[in-house]
Formats: sequence, structure tokens, C-alpha cells
Amino acid sequence: MDYVAVYEDEAQDASTVTVSPGKLQKTGVRSEPVEWRTLSAPVRAAGKVAFDPSRTSVVSLRFEAFVEKVEKVAEGDYVRKGQPLLHLYGPALSSAAAEYVAVLHAGRNIERGDERLNGARRRLANLGLTDAAIAAIARARAVPRTLAWPAPQDGHIMERAAFNGMRAAPGDALFRIVDHSTVWVLADVSERDIGLVAPGQTASVRPRAFPDRAFSGRVALIYPHLNMETRTARVRIELANPDGLLRGDMYADVEIAAAVGEKGLSVPESAVIDTGAKQVVILDKGEGRFQPREVALGRRGDGFVEIRKGVSEGDRVVTSALFLIDAESNLKAALRTLDQPEDGK
Repeated sequence: MDYVAVYEDEAQDASTVTVSPGKLQKTGVRSEPVEWRTLSAPVRAAGKVAFDPSRTSVVSLRFEAFVEKVEKVAEGDYVRKGQPLLHLYGPALSSAAAEYVAVLHAGRNIERGDERLNGARRRLANLGLTDAAIAAIARARAVPRTLAWPAPQDGHIMERAAFNGMRAAPGDALFRIVDHSTVWVLADVSERDIGLVAPGQTASVRPRAFPDRAFSGRVALIYPHLNMETRTARVRIELANPDGLLRGDMYADVEIAAAVGEKGLSVPESAVIDTGAKQVVILDKGEGRFQPREVALGRRGDGFVEIRKGVSEGDRVVTSALFLIDAESNLKAALRTLDQPEDGK
């Protein structure tokens, strides 16, 4: 029969497991030393492109009007700020314009601080007329039958609800225009990685429609609440979109350059057995002896995990076939429990 050496410390430490050299060779057990390392790895997450609400404008009226004509613009078209979108007639607008023209004909001068002229001009401004439109009425000294309503900003028309001959009530959204030159990417970052992310960090965004293109942005905001179902935190990344390639609701892969941490004792991630209730590594004591050791984990990165408690520098931990050794350790502990006599016998 084969003899297995019994060591003094093994007899004292019931958790130590001895594995024969032949079994070690067959199972391919490997170990690596515990070392000080600086863990820094990018945080990766899935994201989705969204539009910046501050770059979105709704074209609506502050008075009741009738749409005389809508220009040849449709959803998806790009418009410039000041470009006419529609021509309309509004009784309240015509009344305010007539008052303004009457004051001008009376020889009033706004530069002399005439309150009546200032009031007539302010009334037009309160109805939503631009300075350019008011100046055009002043030059013509006449009330236009219809008035051209301009686009408030550059951007694409995302919604069009205006049609020829329709009646528009105050507040009705006739157009919605979105500027795509800067967009958001909303990424869902794992709860365990959120401590590595901070506003101002750079982020690389690769849309899945263009995997060979990388867009550079920055972290603008970390939302204050977690998603209870996925245990992720939403991170908002702002980035330029000069070519208009990034479209709303487009999926993207996000990589955030996390801050570099301080050095810490670390082991390969493959060396850790996570049971859910605790985390364990297998120490290689040499000469075929192994010992499970409960540890406290810290940061992760570059394929390594920080060990905050449970091991020391220079200890060797098993990185492969560790489940076999752990199983033998559990079996040894179970058999020892069976060998113990019951209380009172």
C-alpha cells in the first residue's frame, strides 16, 4: 500500500488537505503568490443613445390662430434657426400689430422712451414674435395678413402636427425640433463598479451599428437611485455627434476610464471561491498540502481582485482545480464530524 506523509501542523489543523502528487499532476493544480498590485481597469457597460432635452424645442403658439400654409418640411428634415415653418393668421396677433403700427404712424419714437410705443412692442413680444418679425412690421408700417413663424433652433424635425387650414389652439405642439449635435448615452453600470465612476471621467462609446467607430465623451452625471431589479446605476455620458451617426435609442458599448487606485494585496480572480455567504481561497502550503482560508474582497481590475483580509504577502493561492481541493476539504470536515462521539455517550 502507498504511504502518505502526515505532518505535525496537519494533525493540529483539521482544515489542511493533503493531495497525492499523482492526483496533483492529473488535475493540473496551479498556484500563484499573493502580491501587491495597482488595480485599474475600465468599467464596461451597455448603453443607449438619448437626446438632450435642453436641445429640444417645441413650436407652439401663445394665441389662437389658423394655419394658412405649412412650408415643405416633414419629419426627419433638417431646419435652420429662423427658417419659416408655417404661415398663420391670428386675431389677437393682428390686433396687437395694428396697435403697434398706429403708434408708429402717430410719430412716436421708442428711443425717446415713449411708454405707449414700448407697451405696443412688448405686447407683440409677449405673443411670441421675434425681434426680426417686429422690426419687419415697423419697416412696412402695415399689418400683415399672415405672419411667417420661424424655427426656434437648428435641428431635425422629430414631430409635425401642423397642416394647412387647421385651427391651432394656444399651447398646441405644432413641431418638435431636436438638435443632434450633442447627445447623451445612458449606461447601466453594475453596483459593484459604481464606486469607480465619477463625473468628469472620459468614456469611449462604440455604437453596435458602427463597431469600428469609437466616440469620446465624458461622464456628466451618476443618477442617485439604483435599479432594484438589475442592481445597476444609470450613468449619463455627454458626447459630440457632429456627423449625426448616433441616433436615438441606438445601443452602444461603453467603456469608462476608471480612476487608478492605490496598491493592495491581490490574487487572480480565478483563485476565489464565492459561495454567496463567504469568499474562500485555497492556500498552497507546499508538498501537496492545501488549506481553505476565508477572505474579505476589495476592488477588482485587470483580472485580479484585492484581498483586504485573510492572506499575507508571499502566500501562494491555488488558481486552478481549486474546487476539487475545496470538495476534499469539505468531505474531510464532514467525516471528522461523524467520527466525533455524541454528547453524553
